[in-house]
Amino acid sequence: MDAEDLEPLGKKVKPRDLTVMSIEDLEEYIALMTAEIERTKVAIKTKQSARAGAESVFK
Repeated sequence: MDAEDLEPLGKKVKPRDLTVMSIEDLEEYIALMTAEIERTKVAIKTKQSARAGAESVFK
């Protein structure tokens, strides 16, 4: 079991204060967030495939 499994679901993250970040920092932040979005999309596709497989067994 991962430590992430123990964290409460729906935990809200406080938004970063973008006004204090430089342009370079903002661009890096965008790159990090874009990578996280892509990672999340892959996780969703994986879970959808698993769900579809399980649903096909019970039909």
